[in-house]
Amino acid sequence: MLVDSFGRVATDLRVSLTDKCNLRCAYCMPPEGLDWLPKPELLTADEICRLVAIGVERLGVTEIRFTGGEPLLRREVLDIVARSAALRPRPQLSITSNGIGLTRLAGPLAEAGLDRVNISLDTLDREAFARLTRRDRLPDVLAGLAAADAAGLRPVKVNAVLMRGVNDSEAPHLLRYCLEHGYELRFIEQMPLDAQHGWRRENMVTADEILSILSGEFTLTPDDPAGRGSAPAEVFLVDGGPARVGVIGSVTRPFCGACDRVRLTADGQIRNCLFATEESDLRAALRSGAGDDELALRWVAAVRGKRAGHGIDDPSFLQPSRPMSAIGG
Repeated sequence: MLVDSFGRVATDLRVSLTDKCNLRCAYCMPPEGLDWLPKPELLTADEICRLVAIGVERLGVTEIRFTGGEPLLRREVLDIVARSAALRPRPQLSITSNGIGLTRLAGPLAEAGLDRVNISLDTLDREAFARLTRRDRLPDVLAGLAAADAAGLRPVKVNAVLMRGVNDSEAPHLLRYCLEHGYELRFIEQMPLDAQHGWRRENMVTADEILSILSGEFTLTPDDPAGRGSAPAEVFLVDGGPARVGVIGSVTRPFCGACDRVRLTADGQIRNCLFATEESDLRAALRSGAGDDELALRWVAAVRGKRAGHGIDDPSFLQPSRPMSAIGG
């Protein structure tokens, strides 16, 4: 098992399929994009599937989330999902995506074995979307959400990041839209993971503020806090339920003590936290001929060194040199 020195067990594996993205979200990367990883540095589909199999069959991983960048840009995404779904015990499979491409891929992904999707959507205003992402693709994202729902990739979860003076006034509108379509909305505090290192706490809309904004138009009731477990979102019933909304206070309400996640980057590095400043290289060992037993032992050792928390409030905190698109969410 992947157990750290604080007794936390990592069962949720986030696998980045690529660092590339077809949007340029202002809180993630500059308008011109980034220098993408050279192809030889990326794990091949076979290498990804081998490491995923080790995680599931030997190390107790029960849930896999494919991330990026934008994972739908990975040419072999259907093959990777299908091979992961064939593992025993079968892991729960999901994808975090910007939704572009789902109109074409939602059905095939469901047939390959994907269980559900998380789609990023920060605004329903087409002009604001174009400003935030530097691409006029809102209709494609909304169509992707509908396609995922039609393909049975439920619950369809929507992730929204609110930014002060940019889209914070849209919180009730976003929630109303998701309620009408049967999607599950999660608001996420903006985290210091942008490539430009321009994150400022004062620009972040906090979990308390999000709840205050929503409470002006909806009645929110905590939904069984004892049942939250390792889930990052605090969940609230909306107007008595059954509809729910979640708030992920990664910065102001950290949930590090119950964290069960470990990350595999697109270039084969194990990361114990989005905000980690160190990584453990599995790619080099894999390509030098290491067997599955050795790779599993290296992975176990990497997780054993996981820190107690992300330390954003510590004066010594340093933002990771890698941006979110390179880490995998």
